[in-house]
Amino acid sequence: MASKPQTLATTSAFEVLGPIMVGPSSSHTAGALRCAQVAASLVDGRVASVRFSLWNSFAHTHKGHGTDRALVAGILGLSTYDERIRDAFALAAEAGLDYGFVAAGDDATMHPNTVDIQMKSDSGTVTTVRGESLGGGKVRISRINGVGVDVTGRYTTLFVAHRDVPGVLAALANLLAYAQVNIAFCRTYRTEEGGQAYTVFETDGAPAESVLDMARGLEHVDFATFISLSGAGAVVGPGVSAEELFDDGEQMLGACAELGLSIGGVMRTREEMLIGKDAAASVMKRVIETMRDETTAPIEHPTRSLGGFIGGEATAVKTNAPQLAAALMGDVQTDAVARAMAVLERSAAMGVIVAAPTAGSAGVVPGCVLALADHLGADDDAVAEALYCAAAIGLNIQTGACVAGAEGGCQAEVGSAAAMAAAACAQLMGATPEQALTASSLTISNLLGLVCDPVGGLVEVPCQVRNAIGVAAAFSSAQLALSGVRSLVPFDQVVHAMSEVGHALPASLRETARGGLAATPAACAACGARN
Repeated sequence: MASKPQTLATTSAFEVLGPIMVGPSSSHTAGALRCAQVAASLVDGRVASVRFSLWNSFAHTHKGHGTDRALVAGILGLSTYDERIRDAFALAAEAGLDYGFVAAGDDATMHPNTVDIQMKSDSGTVTTVRGESLGGGKVRISRINGVGVDVTGRYTTLFVAHRDVPGVLAALANLLAYAQVNIAFCRTYRTEEGGQAYTVFETDGAPAESVLDMARGLEHVDFATFISLSGAGAVVGPGVSAEELFDDGEQMLGACAELGLSIGGVMRTREEMLIGKDAAASVMKRVIETMRDETTAPIEHPTRSLGGFIGGEATAVKTNAPQLAAALMGDVQTDAVARAMAVLERSAAMGVIVAAPTAGSAGVVPGCVLALADHLGADDDAVAEALYCAAAIGLNIQTGACVAGAEGGCQAEVGSAAAMAAAACAQLMGATPEQALTASSLTISNLLGLVCDPVGGLVEVPCQVRNAIGVAAAFSSAQLALSGVRSLVPFDQVVHAMSEVGHALPASLRETARGGLAATPAACAACGARN
């Protein structure tokens, strides 16, 4: 095994194949909801009113992506897969929640998806939280009441607000020791010596609820709460580790050689060590079931998207397959394209999907894997291992680059999804780990520089057809790799190049709807007619 440091040792496969969520965007819908959900959990009491200040990409596309509804839904405590997200404003009125939005504009010093959340509790206490949506539903809380912090909520997390006086940390640590809770990480943030402080404990396993009451009863403690995220595929403790760790393609191939397993086999073994064999099987079963439904139901029952730009295209592809497939895409790829487009139709109608790795690119992996598996007669175990393979590729990409369109363009979304699908399809066809990784490298190489330019700020056009092109790239790259075609540039260097290209793209071409196709006269006219 390589001796390089590994940074994502506890990232679950189901944080790559997930979250299971309501569309249309994993970063702008699911991620926004999770930011608000964590923020609300930091308030002592019920949130009576809230004001959201939206920055950068959030400021420009929050209506089209459903970010506004998702933020309100997060304050209300809805999960990422709750279809009532679309009715969040009405639910807020019923709950007596006062809310408002401010498009704060652009600030290059902030993350592309940033929201400042100012909340007033029913007791009059004001709490301000800055949240960042990192892509694929992942989030980070970077500021609480003006204090810089780093809270992700991905692990079992105890958050404590207290005065910065001697003895408080010792008392909290003793309390957790008394409750037989092992502390994996502990970080304290403060305004000044002797001022307000916040301590975050990430623990191995969830403490009993009684720990909160004991913590709140300690002298100088103002507030204590558990932080958790909805829709997470699996939650692992930060102290958990597995032998089969990898952050890049080189480490991953080393693990495959050492264990004599495919990429999917290594990732499955790794996941079972992280969360347990039964839990891994249960979550994967749910992922496959959701993928089968999202790729077929919209074909059988087309629904118009909320923006009105798409709906019925997947059915058209399927219906015209007998006349066109043999001469053009072929039967399996045609099936895969129809399925992929169906997922985007469901997502754009705020239906439940699996972000794989994002909502905007969610059709590529299930479309490719399920269509090819059906053609091959592969069973669910083979499908699961192919999806684990896809997750391993996505994990490596997230480590070396990103999967968020607002940060890296559509190459980071559809490009990453297509690379994941290419490896998964190659593995289903009997590829070696090296061939599967080559398929991913070729795919990214061919989609390098793909911009993110959603018309009207909606994840509809050109997102749906980009998923179709992602399928084509995945299938062709898998066939090339299996035929012996090599990638001159190794996978890890391809991912690094993708990261550099993404950072070089101007903001207008990274999910702000201010450039590319979104800025053409036809697109602007269509948006004007829709409004």
